[in-house]
Amino acid sequence: MKNLFFAFLAIVAVSCNSSAQKNKSEANSKKDVAATFEVSKTDAEWKGILTPAQYHILREAGTERPFSSELNDIKKPGTFVCAADGTELYKTAHKFDSGTGWPSFDRAIEGGIAMGSDAKLGYSRDEIHCATCGGHLGHLFNDGPQGTTGKRHCINGDAMKFIPETK
Repeated sequence: MKNLFFAFLAIVAVSCNSSAQKNKSEANSKKDVAATFEVSKTDAEWKGILTPAQYHILREAGTERPFSSELNDIKKPGTFVCAADGTELYKTAHKFDSGTGWPSFDRAIEGGIAMGSDAKLGYSRDEIHCATCGGHLGHLFNDGPQGTTGKRHCINGDAMKFIPETK
């Protein structure tokens, strides 16, 4: 009888770690992370200034379809900025055709991005955020051009806007 009681207590203790508590904990940690960025808005405010596609990527860490962004083909000199707050992220000079279907860069503008971790696919990936608003931009991979940094910043086009260089 004593063993049955301890088995019951063990089951209750394990079941107290429910998915609802995990989701609440994850939401709190996301809220804490968002509070560390200079620009912070409510979901309603973000929805008011972003297109649905931009909101999905920047605020919900979504991914656009490959080869769907007009920014993938831009080669003229200029700067790619965060679609949410205008933070300068990448220069065309550091853009390359990775063949993946997403705009790819071998380096960012200093201070433009922040790094995080993403395990949504069951393994850890380096996630790239806007350093100012925390918006999800894409991921960092180690399969970029070996003649430069060896890095590939794989960025969703809907997360950015392009500002052409003026002469």
